[in-house]
Amino acid sequence: MYPRLLIGDIQKWLPGREILIIYGARQVGKTTLLTELVRTRDDAVLLNCEIPAVSSILESSDLNAIRALFGNHRLICLDEAQKVTGIGRILKLIYDELPGYKIIATGSSSFELAEKIVEPLTGRNIKFRLFPLSLTELEAGNGWLWVLNQLNQLLIYGSYPGLVDQDINEKQIKLAGLSADYLYQDILIHEGIRHPSVIKNLLKALALQVGAQVSLSELSGRLGISRQTVDRYIDLLEKCFIIFRLPAYSGNLRNEIRKSQKIFFIDNGLISALTGNFSLIQNRSDAGALWENFCVSERVKRNGIYAHGLVNMYFWRSYDGAEIDLIEEHGTKRKAFEFKWNPRRKASLPKVFKETYPVESYAVITPQNVHLLKE
Repeated sequence: MYPRLLIGDIQKWLPGREILIIYGARQVGKTTLLTELVRTRDDAVLLNCEIPAVSSILESSDLNAIRALFGNHRLICLDEAQKVTGIGRILKLIYDELPGYKIIATGSSSFELAEKIVEPLTGRNIKFRLFPLSLTELEAGNGWLWVLNQLNQLLIYGSYPGLVDQDINEKQIKLAGLSADYLYQDILIHEGIRHPSVIKNLLKALALQVGAQVSLSELSGRLGISRQTVDRYIDLLEKCFIIFRLPAYSGNLRNEIRKSQKIFFIDNGLISALTGNFSLIQNRSDAGALWENFCVSERVKRNGIYAHGLVNMYFWRSYDGAEIDLIEEHGTKRKAFEFKWNPRRKASLPKVFKETYPVESYAVITPQNVHLLKE
């Protein structure tokens, strides 16, 4: 089992009354994290809200029945809380009427859990985000030498907790299953989508253009659906933590691209599964794109843990071809990154950007200095 950095952050909030909400894609380890928290405490219990008996008692709003369900435990962990109808109202009731209990709730889709919880619990909740395993967590579990030896496989198969220690055949089978309906079934249920093939085709199209600027109009024409529908599906996929958007950075320069976006996957294994390409990284024409996706997603994980999501992330490009793969803005400070799979390809911070926007640091990340992604 790999130590999750988020546990330390969560434990800091356990003495308070706030309800803690842990978001994360399916299979990133939310249940395992809760199990670990419960294991270390005698006053904690883990309740699966997908079990009808659990959801039924909570939905009843009967405080006596809820007390009986919770028993003598103080820390109550509700896994897949979005399965409970009216969960936001119910958690508010528990917060107001049963102050002796500390609640942690998890959910695999922010559009379901957020819509049901955030408004009723305004001022009463703290949100966390759990990702696939980060480089720091992999290092803590196996050592840095193991990470370096496995880097090529991480680029192809990703770092979902249940996959990293499996053999290659097992990884391919599990990723194929994960990239099927299971990964985004929350969308299919929530939106009542009758033709899941549209979602699959959209995901495949996005996987084939990782690192490139995304045109909604082009995707609309390719998929045979409206531009607005493409935008809505991308938004839903982002809220299910499958993909994330990187907007263009713009400020004072006339010739910089302003209204554009790139789309990345939270885990490289999904790209390989969606494209059906598990070839060795040395034989892949998209090695550079996989490297960029890996690096950007690692920075998302790093900033989500250490900066609590307070870092704004962008790419930058001008109409004359100058570009920066990633810009991180934290307050008035900016960091710039370039990601090069081939270390022989030189890169430097574009002069026009450097002269216009003060940059605290600039790093070119290659497989030879991958450790810089953790810093």
